[in-house]
Amino acid sequence: MEVYLDNSATTRAYDSVRDIVAKTMCEDYGNPSSMHKKGVEAEKYVRGARETLARLMKVQEKEIFFTSGGTESDNLALIGGARANHRAGKHLITTAIEHPAILNTMKYLEEEEGYRVTYLPVDMYGRVRLDALKEALCPETILVSIMYVNNEIGSVQPIAEAAGIVKSYNRNILLHVDAVQGFGKYRIYPKKMGIDMFSVSGHKIHGPKGIGFLYINERAKVRPIIFGGEQQKNMRSGTENVPGIAGIAQAAKEIYTGLDEKVAHMRWLKQKFIEGVSQIEHTKVHGLTDETSAPHIISVGIAGIRSEVLLHTLESKGIYVSSGSACSSNHPSVSGVLRGIGTGKEYLDSTVRFSMSEFTTEEEIDYTLQTLYNCVPMLRKYTRH
Repeated sequence: MEVYLDNSATTRAYDSVRDIVAKTMCEDYGNPSSMHKKGVEAEKYVRGARETLARLMKVQEKEIFFTSGGTESDNLALIGGARANHRAGKHLITTAIEHPAILNTMKYLEEEEGYRVTYLPVDMYGRVRLDALKEALCPETILVSIMYVNNEIGSVQPIAEAAGIVKSYNRNILLHVDAVQGFGKYRIYPKKMGIDMFSVSGHKIHGPKGIGFLYINERAKVRPIIFGGEQQKNMRSGTENVPGIAGIAQAAKEIYTGLDEKVAHMRWLKQKFIEGVSQIEHTKVHGLTDETSAPHIISVGIAGIRSEVLLHTLESKGIYVSSGSACSSNHPSVSGVLRGIGTGKEYLDSTVRFSMSEFTTEEEIDYTLQTLYNCVPMLRKYTRH
């Protein structure tokens, strides 16, 4: 039996996504900047995708910019936002448990461009401390970036509350949200929530890899970081990835169809898995496990077994999981997220992430639990103490 429980790393594309990608690669393959019929046909896919995404988020079509994925969207938001507003100040704020696409970009801005960055602490459940946000804001602050859902432990951040704090202090401070793990699991309306910039990646929502988008509020000042043929109103130059754009829009449309039922299904499986894995001695589920946590992510520490050992043991049984953030590196290291929430040292290098999708079945969860019941005692028996 093959069980794929690494959906926070990437997802299987919908059949409808596969079909539209193939069509735009092999039939409607024109360059959307070309003025002839083939170009016009291609441009219709780009325009239609913007319409679809704008409708889902209740924003304007002109506020959506297509990128190569979540990492580029984050870079454009942070670097472009910082450079456009540096005259107002050079202080940036983020959290200590962001994705590397945020943390490493902040590090670049700090070390190479002279910005000062405050890294906010989180509580034991991985939620940003709002009191620390209030304390960190100062007249020099120009941008705050807080992720919607943590990619390792599934903590959901209080974005609306954070936005209220930021905008009450200074409405000109830009608020960016990395929503790569939240989009497609929650209905997110940036304007209503006070979000100025909002990053999404296609391959996390059953769309293609190599495509994403960044919502930028029309009033937000952001400079481009890629230059060329002035596509997308000169915000993100380069020939538009029409197959990817058509694919991400199709994936977004499909994932939000029947969303409540899909989320309820994942939550039910999550609770079943947590109840089952908790029967194994010396295990810990990191973060919250109720409905205030993400429906699809379960981070489990299993003391006495290194995460890579358990990962490859499960792989040998046809079960695919991740140790930490699979999209940051394939080289194992101690998770900054687990350190940030104060995880005990016995779990720091013994934690595995199980992440589901709407395609995950009860049978797959049962098989995974039974495999853990069989493997964990054996692996612990042969672990050196």
